[in-house]
Amino acid sequence: MAAAFVVPGPAGVAVRARLRVSAGDAAVLTEVGGFLGSLAADDLATRARQGLDHDAAAWAARKRELTGVSSARWAGSITKATNDQWALSRRGQAAELVWLYGQIASLQARLARPLGAKADRRAGLVRGYGSRTEWHAKSRRLHALQDRLARVEADREAGRVHVVRGGKRLAHLRHHLDQAQLSTEAWRERWRAARMFLTADGESGKLFGNETIRVTDTGRLLLKLPAALAHLANAPHGRYLLDASVAFAHRSGEWLERITDNRAVAYRIHHDTSRGRWYVTAAWQRTPAPVLPLKAAPAQGVVGVDMNDDHLAAWRLDVHGNPVGEPRRFFYDLSGSSAHRDAQIRHALTRLLHHTRDSSATVIAIEDLDFADNTSREKHGRNKRFRRLISRFPTARLKTRLVAMAAEQNIAVVAVDPAYTSRWGAQHWQKPLTSSNRTVSRHDAASIAIGRRALGHPIRRRTAPPPHDQSDRAEHRTAQAGPDAREREGPRPRVPGPRTRSVRPGRGAKAGNQNTQHRSGRSAEQPQSWRQDSLPLSP
Repeated sequence: MAAAFVVPGPAGVAVRARLRVSAGDAAVLTEVGGFLGSLAADDLATRARQGLDHDAAAWAARKRELTGVSSARWAGSITKATNDQWALSRRGQAAELVWLYGQIASLQARLARPLGAKADRRAGLVRGYGSRTEWHAKSRRLHALQDRLARVEADREAGRVHVVRGGKRLAHLRHHLDQAQLSTEAWRERWRAARMFLTADGESGKLFGNETIRVTDTGRLLLKLPAALAHLANAPHGRYLLDASVAFAHRSGEWLERITDNRAVAYRIHHDTSRGRWYVTAAWQRTPAPVLPLKAAPAQGVVGVDMNDDHLAAWRLDVHGNPVGEPRRFFYDLSGSSAHRDAQIRHALTRLLHHTRDSSATVIAIEDLDFADNTSREKHGRNKRFRRLISRFPTARLKTRLVAMAAEQNIAVVAVDPAYTSRWGAQHWQKPLTSSNRTVSRHDAASIAIGRRALGHPIRRRTAPPPHDQSDRAEHRTAQAGPDAREREGPRPRVPGPRTRSVRPGRGAKAGNQNTQHRSGRSAEQPQSWRQDSLPLSP
């Protein structure tokens, strides 16, 4: 079992506002973004050709080349974005290698097994394929993956990366316009908008925190024009002043404080062609809040949360691990577009945070889920519905949003190991908490298991004391294991032998050695003959 830990808060903030630009402003932004986008594409190609031979001197040479046609600050933003894109591609390449190694190993293990062979977890053997046809198809897939692995390894050693400016998905959509119900002109407009470059990093000590894209305290936006487009300027020092004003509805006070103190704020201007709107996004770094120790975090209880396909199951627990109140469920719908799914998750998390705050809890316990290795066909076979469910479940986005939103409410998030929480929760908590007025689901019981694991308690419930008999008394006897005991969260081990005391002679666990039985007259009780002395006649 992995130890529970407090998830650190976010280190950055991003807010977005709409730009209600005029037709002239939209034309200028389109021309500037397209020109800078072409420079960014050329710089990315240059960086990709350099590969692993890139160093600080090569970076400075690229920046000097771009400075002559744009400006020093635009050149710095473009080259930095290019380096970040190349590094991101390298990390994706490494992740693809790990995935290919795992897929090939899984295929080889199953192909080596006989047809129809069953899995044996104790021996570490996987199941075989069900038919010769499936075995042949999987062998062909193995060769295809091995060829793909060879190409990726060669690219990795040579330092080559494959990047599509504008997005690979959008580029692939060009060949399927009928399915996407898009015209060629609509696709080209979206493609040009995706390849524009209107991003500038902030700089502390400069006026309003950014010299390239400047937003004043009154909401006026000034854009530093490249040298080749200086004729479009309508403000001093080669700048273009937009007619539209900027008003951030979220975190406006924090943003205003930063630009007033001339601290760095990065801006990005982008065009949503489907809506015909322009947006500006402001982002800045923030000092993360100190991470509370795990023992001090749940001082006022914890809300255990079990994440499911259509809802969040939550239950508040006190510091002793006992459920308080009634279980709560926060539903959402993961069908539809990505924007719809994101909005559904955001609304469900908002309701969860309100419930946590109203219940006076300061900690939310979640599972440290990662379905990256569970979406393959080799792990779940032909269960396409389950694989599609895992693939669309936004575990990373849900955790990221929860941590960011909880930090604003001063609520800590504790991540625990997800192993056996549903199984042990249903085994130890579902039936005892179910009554005629309340139906406890398996997910509700899992939320209790998650909360108890975050508190450091075992999932197993405390059992009743044994009944009265000759050897036992109704004392404080429980099945509770110590905090340091290994395997303390699992079910109690089964003791071999009879479960009752009504056992016929010769059928007990110790039937072969009657001396060990607790009976009168046996040598176990009377190792020597004994006789009572006569009573004394005088004191």
